[in-house]
Amino acid sequence: MGRVYDAVILAGGQARRLGGRDKPALTVGARSLVENVVAAASGARRTIVVGPERPLPGVLFAREDPPGSGPIPALTAGLAHVTAPWVALLAGDLPFLTVAHVRALLDAAGPGAGAVMVDDGGREQWLAGAWPATELKQALASYGGRSLKGLLAPLAGTRLALPGRPWFDCDTMDDLEEARMNVLNEWTALACKELGIDPATVDRDQILDLTKEVAHGVARPAAPLTAYLLGLAQGAGTAPEDAVAKLTTLAKNWGRATTETLTDD
Repeated sequence: MGRVYDAVILAGGQARRLGGRDKPALTVGARSLVENVVAAASGARRTIVVGPERPLPGVLFAREDPPGSGPIPALTAGLAHVTAPWVALLAGDLPFLTVAHVRALLDAAGPGAGAVMVDDGGREQWLAGAWPATELKQALASYGGRSLKGLLAPLAGTRLALPGRPWFDCDTMDDLEEARMNVLNEWTALACKELGIDPATVDRDQILDLTKEVAHGVARPAAPLTAYLLGLAQGAGTAPEDAVAKLTTLAKNWGRATTETLTDD
């Protein structure tokens, strides 16, 4: 049986590089960022999210004082609700974090010392770690600084590299787009495997451009229908070589549609 732990998820930052958006609520795949982290910590005895309340069943919410005052006040607010002997301290914007990653951190922590994840450059990610609760509370009580590194580095016994980029966070719109494209890459590979299709034969970007044109130029429900009809035609061997280009032109010309002009340049 694994170590008993509570999870403290910091999800109350001001997201300045995202234009002040509610970063934890932004979605990657089918989940918001904070929902993914909560799911990754599903083995926790108690999950404390430090930040604005949101519809997350079974989660206890806390708030730093004042709101947005930084990670040390946020950690203080979260630790006040921790009763388990171990704490998983996590950022609220980790789209690739999984249950296995959290468990690996807990397993790597040693007696009286924590484990912190490192990225692909070997840099510690202080909002992706597991810590002994008693030692962490004692260190926080005597700490006068504002840096998580200053607080946690003396407690770090293990620095752990894990597969799958679980340390990747979404600080900018480029980060968010990269995370979303990663999900799309994984889905494309899995769908192709399930359907017996060689992924190398799929021009994903061309298909995405087609469905985007259809959604905007015709109607949103027409986009998945068009992709399905294209697949049927290709499977039956009746689709012309330039089928995607023809359908894209159809969608672009839909606003001035006549049977004579739809595919005209």
